[in-house]
Amino acid sequence: MDRDGLADFLRRRREALKPVNFGLATNARRRTVGLRRDEVAGLAHISTDFYTRLEQRRGSRPSETTVAALGLALRLTEDELDHLYRLAGHQPPPPRKPHNDHADPALLRVLERVDTPAQIVTDLGVTLHQNRLAEALLGVQTGHTGLRRSQVHRWFTDVDERHRFPPDDHDLHSRSYVAHLRAAYTRDEGNPMAGELVAELQRRSREFARLWQEHQVGIRTDMTKRILHPAICVITLDCQILTSPSQTQNLVIFTAAPGTDEAERLAFLSIVKGATEPQPGGTGY
Repeated sequence: MDRDGLADFLRRRREALKPVNFGLATNARRRTVGLRRDEVAGLAHISTDFYTRLEQRRGSRPSETTVAALGLALRLTEDELDHLYRLAGHQPPPPRKPHNDHADPALLRVLERVDTPAQIVTDLGVTLHQNRLAEALLGVQTGHTGLRRSQVHRWFTDVDERHRFPPDDHDLHSRSYVAHLRAAYTRDEGNPMAGELVAELQRRSREFARLWQEHQVGIRTDMTKRILHPAICVITLDCQILTSPSQTQNLVIFTAAPGTDEAERLAFLSIVKGATEPQPGGTGY
């Protein structure tokens, strides 16, 4: 049981909740950020004293039933709940499939059919396969070795990795990477690369270490992403993510609405791809 991690995670998740979403009254007298401890305890059907002790690093280990109840009370995502189980010293159910660096056949079949940039990326940020448009848009990402295979590693240790994205978006990407990695780290404890990646980034990047302490957990399934490209300037694309059944691989597809400037730029990019070779770099989720 990780008492410090459990206490910090519970407090941060409690403070992130909005009372109005639970039908609780809010007024000028309310000084607590998020829900109060007694409110969380009531939602989880446990005593306020027991919950308070958990947040104060003094409580005994909560049972699996209590962890599940806290997950419901705090409205945790599946990945956040898995993380909570591990912090409390339990194995999260159900068991996950092992990590696999071979592209999932179903995802690969979809990738081969799309006519927009697409690539398959593991939950640790390793790009397994790109189509030609993804290489043109984001650069070739499959030639790295060691921990540099991970986009997360490159994002926090190589300033050149960020050149394809507007500076105003860097913090958003950093937070997304860390939340995604923590979900994978919690889910895939048996994969040595996960532990090595986290340890290396904590050692080399103060930004990563700071964000890692915030305990943000989760995977974004769709988003809008702005990308800088030397041939087409700034392009804003919708990003859809399809996840393999094992939850260890994602097919990332970049699209633009028909008839828009972005669609025209993507069409131009396919022409540019035929005349130039892409450079390494970019990000995939």
